[in-house]
Amino acid sequence: MMILTHKQIEEIAAAVTKDFNEFFFGKEANDVRIARATPIDQFAKDYLGLDVSFARLSGDGSICGLTAYADTEYITEEMGIKRTIPLRQNQVLLDESFIRPGKVRELCGKRRFTLAHECAHQILYSMEDEESKAACRQKYAARTAYSLRDLKTREDWNEWQANVLGAAILMPQKEMDLAVWYFGGNKNLISYEGRFAYRDRLTLNLICGQLGVSKTAAVIRLRHLGYVEDRPYLEYSYPLEVWA
Repeated sequence: MMILTHKQIEEIAAAVTKDFNEFFFGKEANDVRIARATPIDQFAKDYLGLDVSFARLSGDGSICGLTAYADTEYITEEMGIKRTIPLRQNQVLLDESFIRPGKVRELCGKRRFTLAHECAHQILYSMEDEESKAACRQKYAARTAYSLRDLKTREDWNEWQANVLGAAILMPQKEMDLAVWYFGGNKNLISYEGRFAYRDRLTLNLICGQLGVSKTAAVIRLRHLGYVEDRPYLEYSYPLEVWA
């Protein structure tokens, strides 16, 4: 497995998104404009040639998505009953909760990030040497939600790389720069141990709505790009709060 630096992953994302934008938007790709969301469904299906479908992947919702580099099977168990789901090469399976009635809008950001994460696995796989590809084809890739947990194993590192690349594809630096400039006046957001003042919360909400991402994913990406300044919670001041 390749071990990539954050900088190298950003360079891969920039090259891939530039090529995709020219493929999808044509000559309009570089026009002066406001930030736009990555059409991740088209990126997966039309650009990468992946087959995206939905299935119940786990009983507790812990498995958000799967992808495979060769035809295989995914086995899940609920209440002592095992189910086998065929998983084909170049297929992405997303959990059916993402398209459940009443949940589509609520889980939109999570679904988009999960799909971007699986796309990242396929991109990283395509860059491996033949020996590494052969090893990867021996197993499917089961993925859980985006997190900041400690990285302790080889699989953790693989997941971290897919998280970072997926985030950079879903929220390219150029689009984040435009979003912060347009919605936030090009000012950093200040995090008081995870809490934002009203103005920054509004900016964050607008960025999330424009790019179709969750607040968690947006904050992680903004922080990596240097747009979040961390301060102690004791410095937090909310002028609209009334003290009795």
